[in-house]
Amino acid sequence: MLDNVWIGIILFTATSFIVGLSGAMVPGPMLTVTISDSLKKGATAGPKIVFGHIITEFILILLIFAGLGWLIGSETAIFVIGAIGGLIMVLMGFQMARSSNSLQDLQKSSETSKGYGPIINGILTSVSNPYFFIWWATVGWAFMLKGIELAGILGVTGFLVGHWCSDLGWFGTVSIFTTKGSNIMKDNHYKIIMSVSGIFLMILGVYFVISSCVV
Repeated sequence: MLDNVWIGIILFTATSFIVGLSGAMVPGPMLTVTISDSLKKGATAGPKIVFGHIITEFILILLIFAGLGWLIGSETAIFVIGAIGGLIMVLMGFQMARSSNSLQDLQKSSETSKGYGPIINGILTSVSNPYFFIWWATVGWAFMLKGIELAGILGVTGFLVGHWCSDLGWFGTVSIFTTKGSNIMKDNHYKIIMSVSGIFLMILGVYFVISSCVV
């Protein structure tokens, strides 16, 4: 009986990893910021962004357990988060697109910085995305309940481990490959990538604002 429980937890964790990975790989704000921060701060940017994302998710989980899941997924919350979050994304994208520093200057400055930027960006890209809250109020919460039904706190832990490992695995990989590419990248390539990333983030922001207004 005990072996069956552990097998169930392992399979549930693996399922959570696959579901989390399928969501993480969809182009969005976190991917854009991971690429831009990795160019400036190196391969550690991806894991730091994920750490900021995990902080946000942990707080959200506590709110859901406190009985606020209905509020997080309400139309009012979607409107407020979409409108404010969309504007934050537009601002982040604008600052990203207008970056005039050279890649070499940014890499040198990152060597002396404390590196809190990616963590903050991980938090910002999470709280400014209305679909992040919708996912946790629906799919995420359903997985949490399934984990509780399966093995209580161990089931919930299995879900979180699988989910967070998928984020760390994907964005960490993106960060490593982006950093390796920056070693042979020229300034004009860097500025093109930053401009495209910034424009994409601004488009997402506008989309979130419009979507929140038509809910």
